[in-house]
Amino acid sequence: MTSDSFAELWRYRELLYFFAWREVKVRYRQAAFGVAWAVIQPLFAMVIFTLLFGKLARVPSEGIPYPIFCYTALLPWTYFSTVLVLASNSLVNNDSLLTKVYFPRVLLPAGTVLAGLVDLVIGSFLLVGLMIYYHVRTSWALLFCPLVILVTMLLTMGVSMVMAAANVRYRDVRHAVPFLLQIWMFATPIIYPVSMIPQRFRPILALNPCWGMVNAFRACVFPGLPFDFRLIGTSIGVALVVFLGGAYYFYKAEKSFADVI
Repeated sequence: MTSDSFAELWRYRELLYFFAWREVKVRYRQAAFGVAWAVIQPLFAMVIFTLLFGKLARVPSEGIPYPIFCYTALLPWTYFSTVLVLASNSLVNNDSLLTKVYFPRVLLPAGTVLAGLVDLVIGSFLLVGLMIYYHVRTSWALLFCPLVILVTMLLTMGVSMVMAAANVRYRDVRHAVPFLLQIWMFATPIIYPVSMIPQRFRPILALNPCWGMVNAFRACVFPGLPFDFRLIGTSIGVALVVFLGGAYYFYKAEKSFADVI
């Protein structure tokens, strides 16, 4: 991306807001529960994981009640996974716009990434309720939450650009993304603590950018969990590389979108 590309995106910023708002309205149009789905999805996942892994398998949770331990990780993960599924189809679902009107194509997946923040904010209210219920005391580390969310957005945007661009040429991507996310979730410490992973394998685990996203978010919420700056920094570095690589791939591929789609 050049300085001209950033200047062009700035000129089309109102269109970005329009795509984001349209995504929010379309998602909840004629939905009986409306925006409550933003809470229902991670809530039900938390209940199922608590019963299976917290009660039956007795997976440790660093001395933290398992429901909130699990939900704190599910909140950013649900944002990432939901947005990725929608963003990967954003170009294909708007093929008429791509062939008739010019605008920066990256605004379509970017609008989905931005719209997903609405669900993240709504889901955060339940997290606050769980913190009050379980008497979780916050600390200064909570101030880092916006930074963690920003890195999560960059990671989500990077992967979304790759998947959205690839889906234009290879329609198998829409089927592969949900399968990929299932594997990715179990490779991320959502239902289990990092302490279960042997120390020698943790640097490898940190190459998964979602590892840093989940672990950093937990460390912000629970003052008893330390920041492993080296490993979290590795995950953040990988997330930035994914974002830059995704942007490069997208801008190289977008020249042929109108011809292929």
